[in-house]
Amino acid sequence: MKKEVVKKSVVKIGTGLPVFNPHAAGIDIGDTLHCVAINDGKGGHEVKTTSAFTCDLHEIVDYCLNNGVTTAALESTGIYWLALYILLEEAGIDVYLVNAKHVKNVTGRKKDDTDAIWIQKLHTCGLLQKSFQPDNEIRKLRDYIRQRKNLILLGADSVRRMQKSLELMNIKIHTVISDILGKTGMKMVKAIISGERDPSVLVTLCDPRIKATQEEIIKSVQGIWKEEYLFMLEQAVENYEFHQMQIKNCEEKIKQQLIKQVAIIKEGDITCLEEKKKSKATPKKNQFNFAVSPYLLAMAGVNLCKIPGINEVTALGFIAEVGLDMSKWKSPKHFAAWLNLTPNTKISGGRIISSKMMKKKNKAGQYLRQAASSLSTNKSPIGDFYRRMRGRLGGQGAALTTAHKLSRIIYTMLLKQTEYNAGMILDNQEKFREEKIKKLEKQIARLKQAS
Repeated sequence: MKKEVVKKSVVKIGTGLPVFNPHAAGIDIGDTLHCVAINDGKGGHEVKTTSAFTCDLHEIVDYCLNNGVTTAALESTGIYWLALYILLEEAGIDVYLVNAKHVKNVTGRKKDDTDAIWIQKLHTCGLLQKSFQPDNEIRKLRDYIRQRKNLILLGADSVRRMQKSLELMNIKIHTVISDILGKTGMKMVKAIISGERDPSVLVTLCDPRIKATQEEIIKSVQGIWKEEYLFMLEQAVENYEFHQMQIKNCEEKIKQQLIKQVAIIKEGDITCLEEKKKSKATPKKNQFNFAVSPYLLAMAGVNLCKIPGINEVTALGFIAEVGLDMSKWKSPKHFAAWLNLTPNTKISGGRIISSKMMKKKNKAGQYLRQAASSLSTNKSPIGDFYRRMRGRLGGQGAALTTAHKLSRIIYTMLLKQTEYNAGMILDNQEKFREEKIKKLEKQIARLKQAS
């Protein structure tokens, strides 16, 4: 066997990865302890461990500033990172919020201080990617919008408990009328709580527009009255009304925040809101009690509500999650991938080994999926696209594919400040029809030759 000839020479090898952030800090976040690792200037590291109280957070910020730190990387651990993130950002330090999956520690070295050192090493070499975070004003709006959504869910739970209490007493009023939360339903429920038991009296509370007959309504309010179930019903109604009051208070905060953001964008001029302010009719269930479209138009510069499937709630919730600056994403494709609306394709050896969706929750992407799911009966070109994809991929696949298209439309509208144009989608639809006709004609020709 022929041996390999080793040439005697001197070979120069690099000492390691290049340094992109020489004044970087790595911070390991916890519920009770925070560890901050910086470069000690002698080839080693210096780690400072503090508690997680507010005074300690200010101490961490001062420590970073005194040691010349210009950028810091934090793990996105629960919500513990948020307070320190805001303080570092206000101090002028470029903060990187990084995905914990991207910061895997070296095997066998799992401690808080070594985690901080490892984060600092990765950040110094430029190996960490910054997670998207909106600015402070958008963050405030996002918190209000999420709080309102949580209150709506709590209110829905109260409605379910109201229905359960009625079922326990075998009162079927919620199955006879379309909406127990309507004018007639709430009148009857409150009369029952007040002590009214006579069906002939309860039926007089019905609105003339109720389609059910008086006989059906009388039968539906004949129940088996139990004190404990009436108590449960009373508490469920009080809980529902309390959450409705909280939702109104939350919407008032949202309105004030929208006015503030419009004033910032328009440099104090909010006359555009006064000109377009119109008396809004009685809002539908879970809709805002004020017109949101003028605020959205003033902030975004384009009307997102013109897109089929996008209403005021969806548009405002989406903007509260992603903001208005689309330049933070390289392209519509990158934006759709961040929204988790594209498959996580893995290729090895030139072959696709996996195309599963990533298991992550993106609230902005969920808004678009819900909007896409509402297009099943829409007669617009996007509605046609949804139905075509549903026939090919099923309901879940159609919602994902259509949400991907909606994300690209919104990205283009906000980035280029152009209004929604259905013409481009119509052109694509015509091309699809022409291609389909050509395929059918070829099939017919083949069948004729075969016969």
